[in-house]
Amino acid sequence: MDYREYPPPPDLQRHVRCLWVLRDDAPDGEVQVIYPDGCCELLAELGVPLRFHGADGQVRADQPFCFAAQQRGPVRLQAAGAVFCIGVRLTPASSALVAGARLPGLRDQAPDLFTLDPAFAARFAGAARGYVAAQSPQPLWRLLRERAAGFVPDALIGRAVALLDAADGDLRIAELAQRLGVGLRTLQPRFLAAVGMTPKEYARVRRLQALLRTLDAADADIAAAAARHGYSDQAHATRELVGWTGATPARLMRALRGNREGDDALRLAAAFVRGTSATPAVPARGARSPGTGRRPATA
Repeated sequence: MDYREYPPPPDLQRHVRCLWVLRDDAPDGEVQVIYPDGCCELLAELGVPLRFHGADGQVRADQPFCFAAQQRGPVRLQAAGAVFCIGVRLTPASSALVAGARLPGLRDQAPDLFTLDPAFAARFAGAARGYVAAQSPQPLWRLLRERAAGFVPDALIGRAVALLDAADGDLRIAELAQRLGVGLRTLQPRFLAAVGMTPKEYARVRRLQALLRTLDAADADIAAAAARHGYSDQAHATRELVGWTGATPARLMRALRGNREGDDALRLAAAFVRGTSATPAVPARGARSPGTGRRPATA
């Protein structure tokens, strides 16, 4: 499996967090899991579409081109053949770039892009294939520049996201509103419209990602990690982890360290948290893992 992330050009950094590519010519067929990160994505599955394992027990094939909206739980995927996925991860404040006013109603979904916006879907499909032909992201960057030309993110929500990111989600929403100089009744609906989840949900996701990065460190301990990231106690952190990822802290640590310890069952989760499938060096005792805080949300 090869997973890599590429930064956008400077003029798109306001709207795009990264472009990522996932390739696996000989997947083992194990169910892989990815976790919420507070970002929406455009997805092109140019290989054999992945199978999505829903919480209702149903298994269905992904659409070749889809929009992955905000996810509030683990996403379970299984390869049915050679995997070749290209994703464009949007910044949280530009989550509505594709879905517009429909964004809040798409939570926990990944609709077919041709159903959501047929004209844009056709151009995105062409740009994704252009990436393959040119071995360059330029066709995708051109498309996104055109799409973003008439889109103005909500500046207030951009500041709100920045404050939550800086605090790794450990910030009460009432305090967030106070820092922004607005009331909760103003902040909450505007945040939902712009990001696709409530500010409290987004804060929980950012704290989850910070906790995952800490647990990725070779010497991480769940109790110490919980305290570091503002959870009231280990039990609180465990409940949050199980709710958002479907796995216990012990299982998550094995998943994140799978590359180092030979347990590959959740290696995709580790790759998305780190931002790469490359095996990290084991940090020295007491050192912090550099992790990039990457995500999820496909399917």
